[in-house]
Amino acid sequence: MTSPMESVPRLSTLAGSWTLDPSRTSITFHTKGLWIFGVTGSFHAVEGTATVGDDGGITGRLVVDATSLNTKNGKRDEHLRSADFFDVQKYPTIVFTAAEARPADPGHVHLDGALTVHGQTRPLTVPAEVVATDDTATVSAEIDLDRSNWGMTYTKKGSRLATRVVINAVFVKS
Repeated sequence: MTSPMESVPRLSTLAGSWTLDPSRTSITFHTKGLWIFGVTGSFHAVEGTATVGDDGGITGRLVVDATSLNTKNGKRDEHLRSADFFDVQKYPTIVFTAAEARPADPGHVHLDGALTVHGQTRPLTVPAEVVATDDTATVSAEIDLDRSNWGMTYTKKGSRLATRVVINAVFVKS
């Protein structure tokens, strides 16, 4: 079995600057509403960058268009965009900034950084898988977030504060 430290040299082979390819990136979320009904939706990433250092360290930034929220239900989408939830008039973007990466299992990292949602920034560690070729890197992550940590506490008819977010971000070498 490969130790976590042995995965660092593999990441170092990706040293350089990377730019997000929004057309190949997906961000979806899933939560419960009305006690039992699942609500699934998506956002569009608008921009992102990453830098991999010679030592395999990773920093980066992913910007998501909060106004692009889409659950395929117009009335619900408008409510989610309102001040009860994302308040996209005031806060049109969601931003994750990765300050460092710690190696985990082979092919995996823990991205330590901060998530800004609804005008509030909180520290966040994102366990992610990195799959790369010479010119493309895909960072995949699934994370459970409690939206109340970012000031979104509206709940009605048994809706949950917990939301599962799935990210597949594709970067191309700059």
